[in-house]
Amino acid sequence: MPGSVPSPARHNPLTDLTLAQLRERTSAKWQRYAPDVLPLFVAEMDTPLAPPIEEALARAVHSGDMGYPEGHAYEEALAQFAANRWDWPGISPDHMAGVADVISGYVSALALFTEPGDHVVVNPPVYPPFYSAVSASGRIVTEAPLGAHGRLDFDTIEEALARAAAAGKRVALLLCSPHNPTGAVHTRRELEHVAQLAHQYNAGVVVDEIHAPLVFAPHTFVPYLTVDGGDTGISLMAASKAWNLAGLKGALMIAGTGASSALERFRTIPHHGPSHLGAMAQTAAYRDGGAWLDELMAGLDNNRALLARLLSEQLPDVHCREPEATYLAWLDCSDLELPGEDPAAYFLEHARVALNSGPTFGTGGAGHVRLNFATHPDILTEAIRRLAASTSAE
Repeated sequence: MPGSVPSPARHNPLTDLTLAQLRERTSAKWQRYAPDVLPLFVAEMDTPLAPPIEEALARAVHSGDMGYPEGHAYEEALAQFAANRWDWPGISPDHMAGVADVISGYVSALALFTEPGDHVVVNPPVYPPFYSAVSASGRIVTEAPLGAHGRLDFDTIEEALARAAAAGKRVALLLCSPHNPTGAVHTRRELEHVAQLAHQYNAGVVVDEIHAPLVFAPHTFVPYLTVDGGDTGISLMAASKAWNLAGLKGALMIAGTGASSALERFRTIPHHGPSHLGAMAQTAAYRDGGAWLDELMAGLDNNRALLARLLSEQLPDVHCREPEATYLAWLDCSDLELPGEDPAAYFLEHARVALNSGPTFGTGGAGHVRLNFATHPDILTEAIRRLAASTSAE
């Protein structure tokens, strides 16, 4: 329009750091492999800290505020964020309890519904600690694999719940929402179907919702505790994935109104909560980090489109459904017919690109890799070039 002032370009946090700067990091993503490897595996983002988080931590360090956490600022910040972002009003800090992280939180929540030897239903392919952490707690992992389109399959869920009931065991369903690694965003109707089956088989429901802020339009995140029948469930949330805070431990267990007695039992059990700095960082993220998150999501959306284009042009035999959430892409490499059982191992050796091994995600993971696209577009471009070159050489 003549005379109009163009809107300023949105800042992209994924382009702030060079490869040389990233290689100075001492975290797992940048130290696990040799310097010639491009790491696109573990769920760390290649961004600086969001300014509100950096400022909160700097104040704490400057003043020596390194004591034990106190108060409910973290819970209040999440409640306000949930009301603003997900139209979830009325969530109360009284319904929350701090836990060390999401993994220990869902293990503790499952213990409120089950005993050792009982069954926990998961939906593979799914985040590997759903197997390792649950098994280590003495529960029996029972698979209800996703359907052909990478979404929840209610027939397999019901079969798994029925098997547990027939064995005379108590049962819980551990749900990943949004789903890792496929990036599927469960709809309200799907979540209500889960709740209906849970009530039918007297199953507890625990939901890992750590990726909730990372949903691409036009999809919308639906908190499980807000759906019809979901009030008896327990959710685990943290700001760590959306604001890149894996090294600052702290998460929140949130109980539906029908699970308040379970939450009260949890509060009587000795457990570790968030660290003081973890609570500070996550409070700042939820309270003041919304603008940075919006910039991040725009950058991730650009990378999501870039990845789709690069795969189409250079690796057309690799298939990937566009993720509706997260910064993780689930790549089906079966048609490449690579040697060995694990494409990630092949790509690490021949392309010097580190990806997550598909078989570790359970049934449905064979022939797949998980790729983290939360990086500089130039790094993503070079990684796909390397993958393509390694397959053409084969």
